[in-house]
Amino acid sequence: MIELPTLGWQSIVILVVFGVSLLIATYCTYAERVIAAFLQDRVGPDRAGPFGLLQPLADAVKLFTKEEFFPAGANKALFIMGPCLAMITALMSSAVIPFGNVIQFGNNVFNLQGIEVNIGMLWVFGIVSLGVYGVMIGGWASNNKFSLLGAIRAGSQNISYELAMGLALIAVLMISGTLSLREITLQQSAAGEWHFWNIVKQPLGFIIFLVCAFAETNRTPFDLPECETELVGGYHTEYSSMKMGLYLFAEYVNVFVASAVMSVLYFGGFNFPFQYELRDWFVNSQGWELMSAQNLISVLGLLGLFGKIFAFIFFFMWVRWTLPRFRYDQLMRLGWTILIPLAIFNILLTGGLILGGIIK
Repeated sequence: MIELPTLGWQSIVILVVFGVSLLIATYCTYAERVIAAFLQDRVGPDRAGPFGLLQPLADAVKLFTKEEFFPAGANKALFIMGPCLAMITALMSSAVIPFGNVIQFGNNVFNLQGIEVNIGMLWVFGIVSLGVYGVMIGGWASNNKFSLLGAIRAGSQNISYELAMGLALIAVLMISGTLSLREITLQQSAAGEWHFWNIVKQPLGFIIFLVCAFAETNRTPFDLPECETELVGGYHTEYSSMKMGLYLFAEYVNVFVASAVMSVLYFGGFNFPFQYELRDWFVNSQGWELMSAQNLISVLGLLGLFGKIFAFIFFFMWVRWTLPRFRYDQLMRLGWTILIPLAIFNILLTGGLILGGIIK
């Protein structure tokens, strides 16, 4: 068997992943409005195209055609670099996510993953950590006190919640024994049953990770860096045109990546219940070749993973239109005095359960 994640195939997968990430981010703006309208019992976007489906394209045209604006005294190079860095880091973190199992054609095996590295979890964590520099650079280069305050809030918020998120990941690492996202996913595929997923073994760790994901993506109730009532628009107050659009789309790409990572780490990734029984049924009852049946399972797993991702994205938006924004002191207190101690307790509890042979 010749395994071909060749450079060409990997490049194609990475480009497709980047394109899908941007497409989902674009239509997340539409979904945000539709879900908000549903929750608030009003009519959402319905003018641009049938059911308002062309609204994201209209927004993109508006952003591209708006006037370019540079504040007086701004550092132009850094002012442009900020939103670019925010978007680049958001897209790079999606390159190592395993979106599906392998697909085989003859002797060629294709991996539905851009880059397979044995430190995939550290890759995502490191790239996400770099994303705050895009916010910090943009806020500082704007030469605006409100932008600078928003950037400082973003930096302190990310530092505070990355600690708890990292501690939550350590518990998953203790169970899986690997940093590879593909290996973590495959370990949850035993017998194809959902009770082998890490959400069963790590419910507390998942809750900590979920809360930290809201803070890392600057989503309500943790959107203090762009708090309109206090900071006008936050770190992107002085931005216009597509530079503003890059910041907005980067936030939705981060929501997509966070949803994908949570699906992979805690909800089995591309695994779904009874996948092996379904494969054997196609082979034994329908006379399919094993390779064809496995390819079908891989495609269904890909669709299942995106179903989990969309469920998380809906949850992100549901929370935004349901919960009020925290005060800044409440946000910091939650991160340092509640989530970090809980994450440390979760590590100790997981270690005890592993030593006792209760979880493996």
